[in-house]
Amino acid sequence: MIRAKHSILLLAGASLLTATACTDPGMVSAQDPNQKTKQGALLGGVLGAGLGAIVSDDKAKGAAIGGALGAAGGAVYGNVLDKQEAELRQQLDDDRVRITNTGDRLIVTLPQDILFDVDSSTVQPGLRGDLLSVASNLRSYPDSTVQVVGHTDNTGAATYNQRLSERRANAVADVLMEGGVSRGRMQTFGRGENQPVADNLTEAGKARNRRVEIVILPNAT
Repeated sequence: MIRAKHSILLLAGASLLTATACTDPGMVSAQDPNQKTKQGALLGGVLGAGLGAIVSDDKAKGAAIGGALGAAGGAVYGNVLDKQEAELRQQLDDDRVRITNTGDRLIVTLPQDILFDVDSSTVQPGLRGDLLSVASNLRSYPDSTVQVVGHTDNTGAATYNQRLSERRANAVADVLMEGGVSRGRMQTFGRGENQPVADNLTEAGKARNRRVEIVILPNAT
């Protein structure tokens, strides 16, 4: 019974997180800079209340205590992401770089067309400064794991695109390391052409799919 309740709780929490993450990031920042803090408190409260009820003999009391603790923890968690996002936007100040705050992570998306020459995995000098700014921000928030993920469009052979995406992810991670980010914090992945965000039938869509994402995941405390 406990396992069943726990599964239901996790599904409910995941649904809530998905719903809150669907908000347009730019619109959130413009309307309410603390939106993610509030979402973190809401999600933390829901999960905390459910877990408190499961583990406590007094269901109502357990839910109340768990909800209060979960909301407090979720608010702190969301506030850190809000603060880091605002600082990243100020430090980068580059319209070509997109920053997305999903409520549980930050995603910095850099189009590969500004990062690399065609078929190259050498970071262009003009973008090194932006990557070093990201590295400086990451040093200020050391309690996180950083995933660097390379993506391509579907032009050419899939095996070649896979290897190219891996080399480009590693090249970005190397610059972050030069900026003082510990290699132990970072994970690199190449997704090749397998995770498009736009239609590969148009040049505009292909350009969106050619990207490197720096995913910042705060560590659970």
